[in-house]
Amino acid sequence: MAEETFSELGRIAAIAKLYEGTGFSQTGHCTVKAGKDTGSIIGSSVMMTEGIDFDLTYFPLKHLGYKAVILATGEIYAAMAKPRTLAVRLGISAKTDFGKIRELWEGIVAAAKKHGYGEISLDLLPSVNGLNIFLSACGERLSLTEKRRMPAKSMDLICISGNLGAAFMGMQILEREKQKFLKRKTDRSQPDLSDHKLIIGEYLKPEINPTYVAQLEEAEIIPSYGYFVNRGLADTVRKLVRDSGLGAKIYVERLPFASGTFDLGKQFDIDPISAAFNGGDDCRLLFTVPIGKHDRFRHDFQTFDIIGHLARPEVGAALVTPEGVELPITAQGWK
Repeated sequence: MAEETFSELGRIAAIAKLYEGTGFSQTGHCTVKAGKDTGSIIGSSVMMTEGIDFDLTYFPLKHLGYKAVILATGEIYAAMAKPRTLAVRLGISAKTDFGKIRELWEGIVAAAKKHGYGEISLDLLPSVNGLNIFLSACGERLSLTEKRRMPAKSMDLICISGNLGAAFMGMQILEREKQKFLKRKTDRSQPDLSDHKLIIGEYLKPEINPTYVAQLEEAEIIPSYGYFVNRGLADTVRKLVRDSGLGAKIYVERLPFASGTFDLGKQFDIDPISAAFNGGDDCRLLFTVPIGKHDRFRHDFQTFDIIGHLARPEVGAALVTPEGVELPITAQGWK
């Protein structure tokens, strides 16, 4: 049976069809109702543009939808809030058929269910230049969590929820194989990327543990600051220094890297440490944890790595080499 098209369905019928079997009710808008224990409503948004944020040559649409939700949800978790509602707006060009949007939507729904969203709204809009994705998420932070949050102090721990730089390396692999594919005139077979499956997965389908906030609350470990690391560690550390008014020391030997990252760095002539600080797309949570909670945090949250600590303001943002030399951390910015 031929796949239905947007021209046959129309916008309203297409949206209704996408909701079928998802378990979510179709709604034109999402609202968050604050409960008696609610302290704050936290908002987050993300926009992804074809050709800039993703390449459909190698990005599966279901993974793309899943990743879009992760990008929107990361900021919610970083603020120690729990996801509640998600608003989705898709800009669709004439070249994008209904079947492709269905795949994208399946990824969005899968991620929304995993991370506990209660409502999703959806709108479809025209786009001149390819596929555009806009997500706006809202979460709820408990008032008790806010009351337990203590001011940041020098020597508080800086902790990261997973390896760094792998997503950037994964994108490099996909870009290399894309160029090979485009140059081949006769053999258009798909490359075997099984040796790099995990690292490519860090880029195409990143994950965040949806229980982190509840676990931290239960352990009574409330970070003084939290950030979602998706534009490189350097950008995040500089935000931390700006927001806290303190300095920060990050130790090179404590940075976590996925297996194979350094071998790929040699292949691409990319320093993995530079990839960690400036590569982006890592989708990690960075928290500052009171030094007095060190033992409990180390025992209960072994998937986190302690990569540094806060310091006196005059230190600024510093990278500490194994020899003890402190280098200023700079973010590359846009070129």
